[in-house]
Amino acid sequence: MENKVKYIICLGDGMSDEPIEELEGKTPLEVAVTPMMDSLSKKGEIGMVQTIPQGMKPGSDTANLAVMGYDPKKYYSGRSPLEALSIGVPMKVDDIALRCNIVTISEEEEIFEEKRILDHSSGEISTEDAAVLLEAVKQGLKREGYEFYVGTSYRHCLIWQKGQVVELTPPHDVLEQVIGRYLPEDKVLREMMKKSYDILKDHPINIKRKEMGENPANCCWFWGAGTKPALDNFFEKTGKKGMMISAVDLLKGIAVGAGMDNAHVEGANGGLHTNYEGKAQAAIKALTKDNYDFVYLHVEAPDEMGHQGSRERKIQAIEYFDQRIIAPIVQKLEEEKEDFRLLILPDHPTPVRIRTHTSDPVPYLLYDSGMDLKREWKYNEKEAKASHNMVEEGHKIIEKLFEK
Repeated sequence: MENKVKYIICLGDGMSDEPIEELEGKTPLEVAVTPMMDSLSKKGEIGMVQTIPQGMKPGSDTANLAVMGYDPKKYYSGRSPLEALSIGVPMKVDDIALRCNIVTISEEEEIFEEKRILDHSSGEISTEDAAVLLEAVKQGLKREGYEFYVGTSYRHCLIWQKGQVVELTPPHDVLEQVIGRYLPEDKVLREMMKKSYDILKDHPINIKRKEMGENPANCCWFWGAGTKPALDNFFEKTGKKGMMISAVDLLKGIAVGAGMDNAHVEGANGGLHTNYEGKAQAAIKALTKDNYDFVYLHVEAPDEMGHQGSRERKIQAIEYFDQRIIAPIVQKLEEEKEDFRLLILPDHPTPVRIRTHTSDPVPYLLYDSGMDLKREWKYNEKEAKASHNMVEEGHKIIEKLFEK
């Protein structure tokens, strides 16, 4: 009896980049030592895929929806509502969800509007410390119609009852810039952000963080507003029983909305030193023991290192992705003699030069354990472009994965 084919997407968030002068005109993906991905590419297919639809902002929300087969132009209703699903927020039809980052802003300027945003993640603050800080904000900003919910690390949620979808700026898009012109036009949201700084700047946790040379988590920043999402059920859409493995509430929320299961991996935190081995083992268990047909494994680290502007740490994140995620999954599935198809790609580029996302196409790698195409290429942006394989609509890339 022929094995049932298993399907895996391994997504290195923000892994793609642009040529960097200090890397002799190469990208981090070109420079990184990635023996497993290079080996798979020689037996498979590489190419480029346009994950961000024309006219839409380049974000992990739109891009990951596309990679999962959901056309963002049809299904996207905002980033934060997807994250709200993940943390169990009971959204009503007329609620607006907003992402609430706890960020680091400069403290030397007296006027709030003249401060600069220094770190969108407050040094990748722990969820435990962030929860304490958010509780202080909740107590200090009690206001009817506004409710805060704890998420993961620096990523939290504000529900605005009977609110409006307002234009708000992602904090990672304006790093090192004066915040005044990026603050919300809505007076209540703007005032809440200002007051959050007053509440947090001298909080004992932040005093200790500064003593230890860490970035203080001293301000709430609202963005990503949207309405309650409605995604088609993934199993009904594809016939595949799916598992999501991610540390990020956005991806977990997409899974909840799609009726997929979420794996809980202890120590998975979305940072450079996340629990890679735990994620890989969760994928292996889902596919070989728990009767899942499909796993979507998301790693946030390359994106975070891009936002930090660190080419060295981004290279390291890509190498960890190859050696500690891709390699053990492939090796175990081969050992178990499983038939599988594997798609590897970023959701969008996060170039270290600009420290934010772009809409450029990203390289993909498609591997089928039953085929050996004997190619000469390696997996990176340059060679993927040279392949002349191009998927113009990102939400159709999953169809290539499921072709067999």
